Amino acid sequence: MKIIVSKSDFQNLGTDLLVLPLRSVELKNEGEKVLSAFGIDGEVLSDFKAEAGEAVVLYGGSRDFSASRVVLLGTGEGKKLEDWRKAAVALGSKAVELKSEKVAVDCSGVEALASAMGQSVATLAATLVEGCYFGSYRFDRLKSDKLDKKSQAGKSKKIAELILVVPSEVIVEAEKGAADGKVVGSCKKMARDLVNLPGNYLNADDIAKAAEESGKKYGYDVKVFHKKEIESLGMGGLLAVNKGSDHPPTFTVLEYKPKGKSKSVVALVGKGVTFDSGGISIKPSENMGEMKSDMSGAASVLGAVEAAARLKLPLHVIGLIPATDNMPSGTAQQPGDVITTYSGITVEVGNTDAEGRLILADALTYGKEKYQPDVIVDVATLTGACIVALGYSVAGLFSNNDTLADEIFQAGEQSGEKVWRMPLWDLYDEQIKSDIADVSNTGGRGAGSVTAAKFLEKFIDGHTRWAHIDIAGPSFTPKGGGKVNGGTGFGVGLLVELLKKWS
Repeated sequence: MKIIVSKSDFQNLGTDLLVLPLRSVELKNEGEKVLSAFGIDGEVLSDFKAEAGEAVVLYGGSRDFSASRVVLLGTGEGKKLEDWRKAAVALGSKAVELKSEKVAVDCSGVEALASAMGQSVATLAATLVEGCYFGSYRFDRLKSDKLDKKSQAGKSKKIAELILVVPSEVIVEAEKGAADGKVVGSCKKMARDLVNLPGNYLNADDIAKAAEESGKKYGYDVKVFHKKEIESLGMGGLLAVNKGSDHPPTFTVLEYKPKGKSKSVVALVGKGVTFDSGGISIKPSENMGEMKSDMSGAASVLGAVEAAARLKLPLHVIGLIPATDNMPSGTAQQPGDVITTYSGITVEVGNTDAEGRLILADALTYGKEKYQPDVIVDVATLTGACIVALGYSVAGLFSNNDTLADEIFQAGEQSGEKVWRMPLWDLYDEQIKSDIADVSNTGGRGAGSVTAAKFLEKFIDGHTRWAHIDIAGPSFTPKGGGKVNGGTGFGVGLLVELLKKWS
């Protein structure tokens, strides 16, 4: 998507779609005046309330404007960034629905809007661009169109060019924001593409290759450890989960270093289970295909590291991605097995479907030992229990540091990728005690997301600024759960916002 920030008149743009964002108060007081300037009859306002995300399409405006269609885009009261984001996503979706390739948005009131929200013009520009990326996303790369010869002609077109028309005095700030929004929007799109690929198109080696391609393109280092190297390292957790697979595991380390002095060292760890059958403790067959999304944490970490490199943030960022699928076979690990992790800690495997924490355990210890980071954040589709607790819109947050937890919460509010802090009290340790090993990988039905976090905590070697984010709910929209099903890229925006705050 080409992004243009312009101060030129609408008459000279020649767009497919002209977008007029309107606040509810603006609609009430100046609606007819705004519309008349574009040759639109004010009577249409009786069918438009300017609610956040509301989009009404009008046809046949003034001849002075080349756009054949105009969209009235509601931004609610115009006091919350979330309403502006909702409007941006709705715009992206509507543009695809209308097959509009060139879209122009009237941002003449962006200064007043930013002031009312307590945000910057750059933030609003970034949010608009990122939202359009999100709303216009469609995953159709595996469709052949062989069954419907007419489908190619009727296939949804993506936005090729998005134009933000702003006042001349804020054009520089808007350009900066739009550029940042493009980076985050495209990195989130990349993450969504990876999550939406089925297991027969994406295995552990494919994740490693995607990281290598990104690193080569955007100038950061990528080191891939293959099975023999993983065995040499003694990563017993990753190797145990991989035992039932026909595909070897990978452990990918992404490292971005700024040209100047870095302000801090941040380690991001992402769970990369490319397909999770549950192993010997096999999952129910219904909706098991959605388990292709069990590598969403890995995709989010890859997207965040790429974004940090493209934004040239003054941080040393390390991404750690342990990857494998989890399959049942004659060689698969069994319930009751005891494994030795990279840390030397032994684990009794109570359930082979609690596999994500086993591969994260190795990566967490490795990251702490090799890089001594100031902060460790892991992101994982770890437990169904977290979905029961928080639903499909909010991620669970666990941390051993109150300041870090608050920083992540605030980043979630700003990015729109919300998190809610869950307890990490020591009393939950009782549930994961083992009679024959140091710890068990399961703690029973109650507090499943908490005991999973308590398990991970044992592998950070006493690090005092660690957070675990369980994205099982918001990382993937189930079939029928929204206009666009599948991977959401949740985590990319949250992590980038956090990194920017630390910059």
